[in-house]
Amino acid sequence: MVFGRTKQLPLGPQEGPKRRNSRKVLKIGAVLLGATILASCQGDEFVSGPDKAKKPVSASVKRKMSDLNMGTTSPIMIRIFKEESQLEVWKQDRTGKYKLLEDFEICKWSGKLGPKFKEGDRQAPEGFYEITPALMNPHSSYHLAFNLGYPNKYDRAHGRTGSHLMVHGACSSRGCYAMTDEQVQDIYALARDSFKGGQRSFQVQAFPFRMTAENMARHRKSPHLDYWKMLKTGYDHFEITKKPPKVSVCEKKYVFDATTLVEGVPFRASAKCPEYQVHPSIATAVNSKQRKDNEKFQQLAARYDAREERQKRWDERSTKLAEVLGGGEDDTAPEATATATANQAPATQTAAAPGAIPRASDKPDTSAVETAFAAQDKSRGGAVGGFFKRWVPFGKKTSDEGAGIGPISTDVVPAAKPN
Repeated sequence: MVFGRTKQLPLGPQEGPKRRNSRKVLKIGAVLLGATILASCQGDEFVSGPDKAKKPVSASVKRKMSDLNMGTTSPIMIRIFKEESQLEVWKQDRTGKYKLLEDFEICKWSGKLGPKFKEGDRQAPEGFYEITPALMNPHSSYHLAFNLGYPNKYDRAHGRTGSHLMVHGACSSRGCYAMTDEQVQDIYALARDSFKGGQRSFQVQAFPFRMTAENMARHRKSPHLDYWKMLKTGYDHFEITKKPPKVSVCEKKYVFDATTLVEGVPFRASAKCPEYQVHPSIATAVNSKQRKDNEKFQQLAARYDAREERQKRWDERSTKLAEVLGGGEDDTAPEATATATANQAPATQTAAAPGAIPRASDKPDTSAVETAFAAQDKSRGGAVGGFFKRWVPFGKKTSDEGAGIGPISTDVVPAAKPN
């Protein structure tokens, strides 16, 4: 009302210019307020000057290098894990081994788990990439960046296309791995200093997730499983040696730490692999690790399959229960319903025997069924109540009628991380 009345007041000869000036002040104030709000939305972004590519690593990273006995210009290696949204920087210490220097939370990555196939699919790549000084971009519009070098030899052998796939700042991704500006400042500086120390290229290993038996079993039904098993071999080489593996491509597949038996014979991405060998100590250790991982994978896969089967049976049983309860609203005699459900008892009993000892973690959420049971108990009485006592695995027993029925066990397989 106050604003409405003010709006209707006539402007006197002396009030017009004042009103116009006050409006200008209000506009300027609105612009400044908008700028303040925008700055607060982007308050975590790193502000730097024109020499951003020359800035040293942060004081905290310097302290870690000192604590881990690392030289400022020693070589680095990077590992990326999509599902965990983590980027790790590993750096060589003075003994020649690589140690984890810093891990960063990836701000954004696009697409889903799996490799990149073609230009425009907005998939962040997975695989092994070598970053040379020529791939570093100190003038990136995304603060600082380096190009992954996609497609590499493996990608090209499979006809995969794409360009400008990077690790960069600005927290915005269309097929890239995006970090905050402050994070990429340190990552870029570490890479730059490693080149100063003589490293000709550093390796980036991009994985869908940490390549453990547990994660492989969780994703066992993925169409990319065979590809991930190949990547896992390179992952295992690094886990064993704590050195970036030598990566070659032949017969359209990755091979790691391989040396040709005939000197001068190269690995060609699409050609048959030449005769080669992996150092016996590395090969033995990797084979031993993979054998143990495979045994664990098989055990976990069987367990997950059993859980899914139990969940499927539980869902089917819940649907049948809902149908029985939903059909009880007509004038059908309660005795007929009780007789029909009693006739179904043997088949249900047979299906409900999973052959495994139920555990607390396997018990389903029965809250929905409990609610339905309470409603029917009030309206229908003994017939349906007796049915539930015999077939629904919860609640306090009031008779011995259902004594032979054990709890129905199930578990829900965890969902994959959303994109």
